[in-house]
Amino acid sequence: MADSTTVLQTEDGVRLLRWFLRHYPSMPNSELYKLCRGGQIRVNSSRVQANKILRSGDVIRIPPTIAGYSQERKIRNESGDKYSLSDLEVLRQCVIYDDADVVVFNKPAGLAVQGGSGIKKSVDKMAAALFPYAKISLVHRLDRDTSGVLVVAKNQRAAQNLSEQFQNKTAHKEYLALLNGDVSPQSGVIDNYMVKGQVFDEPSRINNGTGQRPQRAITEYRVLSTVGGCVSWVLFSPKTGRTHQLRLHSAYSLHAPIVGDDLYGYDKVLSCGLDTVLATNKLFLFAYRITFRHPTTSKTMTVKASVPDFMKPVMNLLEFNMPE
Repeated sequence: MADSTTVLQTEDGVRLLRWFLRHYPSMPNSELYKLCRGGQIRVNSSRVQANKILRSGDVIRIPPTIAGYSQERKIRNESGDKYSLSDLEVLRQCVIYDDADVVVFNKPAGLAVQGGSGIKKSVDKMAAALFPYAKISLVHRLDRDTSGVLVVAKNQRAAQNLSEQFQNKTAHKEYLALLNGDVSPQSGVIDNYMVKGQVFDEPSRINNGTGQRPQRAITEYRVLSTVGGCVSWVLFSPKTGRTHQLRLHSAYSLHAPIVGDDLYGYDKVLSCGLDTVLATNKLFLFAYRITFRHPTTSKTMTVKASVPDFMKPVMNLLEFNMPE
C-alpha cells in the first residue's frame, strides 16, 4: 500500500526530483522518471513529471516500491555540515515568521547563533540546511544563553537592507529579564562605556592595558514588577549592541544581575524564600520583541516570541505579566 507525505513550508518551491534526491538519496533518477511516467508517484492525486514544482501542503504519493531505498538520515548544507532531520524539525518548530526574504526564529536558550570552532550546532548553519534554496545571512546576534526573537535574511538584498537597519538602530529590540535584586530608580537610561567585560562611567577612566577602544553602551529600561525587593521583572530596550551589554548593565549599573547569569551574577538569589524556585542554569534574558521594516515591502513589522518554557512557571508563580 502506498504511503503519502505532505510538503513542508520550508520545502516550498522545490522540484519533485530534488525532493526525492533529498529524502531518498540512493534512488536513481531513472527510477523516479519511470515511476512518474507510470503514475505511481503523484502529487495531490494527479500525475506529475519529475520537474514538478512543489508547494507547501502538497501531498506526495510514495509508492511501496521505493521502500527499499535508504532514506536520508542527515541533511548537509553548502558547507558540508550534517544535521539530522529531527534537529532541523526542532529548528523549524522555532519559526515564527517566514517569507521569501526573511525568516524569524524564537531561538532557544543554549543554541549558538553563529557557528565556529567547537560549535556543533548553530542557527546560521542549521538554517542553511533547513532552507537549502535560500542564501542565509545573519543580520544581528543573540548570546548563546539568550532566548527569543532572531531575524535572519534569506537573500543578499534582504541581508544588506536588514543589516543597515540594525546597524543604524532603526530596528527596535526589546528584551525581558528577571533580575536578582531591587532596581532603583524604576526606569531610566544607562549610558556608559564597556571594554572586555568591564563597565566605566567615563572613557578617560579606562586603563586596562589592552589598547582596545572603549565602546559606548546605552540601554533604556523600565521595571514592570518586583517581589519583596528581591527580584525585578524588567523591560530593556538596548540602543547599542555591545557584547553582553544587558548582562553587564544589569550587574554593574543596576546592581542586580540577571537570574541564571553564571558570568556576572551572584551565587545565590537574595533571601526571599525564592532560592529553590529560581535555582537554574538557564539565563532569564529573553528577546521579546523586534520591530523592523520589511526589506521588500518597507512595511513596519513587529514580531514577538513566546516566553521559553523554563520561564513560564516562574512568571506564573510571581504573577509577572507580559508588557503591551
